[in-house]
Amino acid sequence: MTTRVLLATRNAKKLAELRRILSDAGVAGIEIVGMADVEPFDEEPETGATFEENAVAKARDAAKATGLATVADDSGLTVDALNGMPGVLSARWAGVHGDDETNLRLVLGQLADVPDERRGAAFVCAAALVPPGVEPVVVRGEWRGRIVREPRGDNGFGYDPIFVPDGGTRTSAELKPEEKDAASHRGQALRALVPYLRELAS
Repeated sequence: MTTRVLLATRNAKKLAELRRILSDAGVAGIEIVGMADVEPFDEEPETGATFEENAVAKARDAAKATGLATVADDSGLTVDALNGMPGVLSARWAGVHGDDETNLRLVLGQLADVPDERRGAAFVCAAALVPPGVEPVVVRGEWRGRIVREPRGDNGFGYDPIFVPDGGTRTSAELKPEEKDAASHRGQALRALVPYLRELAS
């Protein structure tokens, strides 16, 4: 018997990532579906002060609306020189939700005068698993690095083209998908959910 689990996203790359992680971990008996595979429902705006609050709220709403165990994540970029911003506002930093290019250009503009040694940053991801009627499981991943001055690479999305992980020379957008899964904030958080998803499958 297969257990359907909703990943509360319309992002095909996020769906592929969770499917790869479960496959690599040898978890069988789970079918990951996305928002396009379920009946539409009213989605509340993300108003939480933390990544964790937003992930739990999103997962809870979707689990309640669909009756499916739901995984939701909220992630973003925290820049040291910007006091941890854009943070939970990452997807709408320039004022329009999901305009990756404008968001990225705004961060580069804000850091124009910041010297290389003070351009530290981290990608942060909180992921929540909410089985219907059960307390949520919340996990967190963090990927440290620095912000470069010009975008490079076309794998990935969001701020990937300007983020170079610690110890590396390539941006997140220049890494192969499997390299990114192994290190990224979202990869870390989703892997932390694997034992709980395995339990659901059994």
